Amino acid sequence: MSDSPEKIPLWRVVFSVIAAMFGVQSSKNRENDFQHGRPAAYIIVGIIMTVLFILTVWLVVSLVMKSAGI
Repeated sequence: MSDSPEKIPLWRVVFSVIAAMFGVQSSKNRENDFQHGRPAAYIIVGIIMTVLFILTVWLVVSLVMKSAGI
């Protein structure tokens, strides 16, 4: 086993970040992420997911306000 982290597929990083955002990440998966993942991948995906969440909330609120005539 080498000292460098192994590559974890992007889809696993995305699912891991989503699970962490909702607070349902298992301890086993979290430990696996810390042991084998690259921190930069989780940080970048986390930032992207946060921006997407904020934009989604903004869009929903805008649509509701528009449909309410406000």
